[in-house]
Amino acid sequence: MASITGLAKDLVPYTGPVPLRRRPTPARRPSETRIAPAVSPADPGLSELAQIEVDFEAGSNTLWAFMRPHGRPCQNPEMLADFSRLQDDIERVFGNGGPDLNYFVFGSRFPGVFSLGGDLNLFASKIRAGDEAALVGYGNACVDVLHRNMNALNLPIITIGLVQGDALGGGFEGLLSFDVIIAEKGTKFGFPEILFGLFPGMGAYSFLARRLGTIKAQEMILDGRTYTAEEMHELGIVHILAERGQGEAAVRAYIAGNRRRRNGQQAIYQAAREVDRISLDELRKIVAVWAAAAMNLTDRDLSIMERLVLAQDKLRGKAQAAQARTVPARALSASAR
Repeated sequence: MASITGLAKDLVPYTGPVPLRRRPTPARRPSETRIAPAVSPADPGLSELAQIEVDFEAGSNTLWAFMRPHGRPCQNPEMLADFSRLQDDIERVFGNGGPDLNYFVFGSRFPGVFSLGGDLNLFASKIRAGDEAALVGYGNACVDVLHRNMNALNLPIITIGLVQGDALGGGFEGLLSFDVIIAEKGTKFGFPEILFGLFPGMGAYSFLARRLGTIKAQEMILDGRTYTAEEMHELGIVHILAERGQGEAAVRAYIAGNRRRRNGQQAIYQAAREVDRISLDELRKIVAVWAAAAMNLTDRDLSIMERLVLAQDKLRGKAQAAQARTVPARALSASAR
């Protein structure tokens, strides 16, 4: 089983430049070949969000959204509220005869991390306070968002999870709700919850048991180790592997190459949801099991959870330091021009 130290080492972030503005032209790593998007000059009516950057490309009818977490790169309550609001906006703007939407792409701008999952600091505080209802409320908010996403917001669209950094715990769970997962090589996936006596309670078992079978699903959840994108590709969880720094380009290539069969592919994903239906009731029942189990954690378990929070805080500090280093470099480059 992976150690806490090993897990922290797995979470060393990418140290390249970090975008400084909330809604710039989508950022890329230095090595990424960028295809200029056809961004609609007119705002399609989407809300400004505090922790999610959103851009609509009219040329491909693609909505791009990237998490910009405040603080640790986890699913804090404000992030969940933003995602729910974005889902409301997508249904309102693109449903009922609105503009065409073919693809919804979701990624992260946090260097080296897609998402580290649930808000462990919140979990620890609520468990110590004996507030099981708060845990159930948080978990239900997660699965409500996940269930809407796995059903493509009841729109004829294909959803794409773009992984340019590590996806752990709830971050991995969230990715499983997308039709297509495109991941850069070397990124890591896993469920560290067993390290502090819990299990991923917001959809992981439901999704993995249907895709891989119950034995493999339990193995992945119970072994506590991280898997590479390449391993996830061999299992069929990751659909497309991209070279490091080429994630966005891989998404654009997929969309461009999928033009003729998009309608049929979207219908296949819709049919698959009917065959392997996951109900919101199932997800919420598992949340209740998860919350009850959380209340039985020992002080030692909570201490491990809090040590992981410290590891996440170090990630944030390294990302901020990397961002600070890019500022003078950019200023020098601008003056040279």
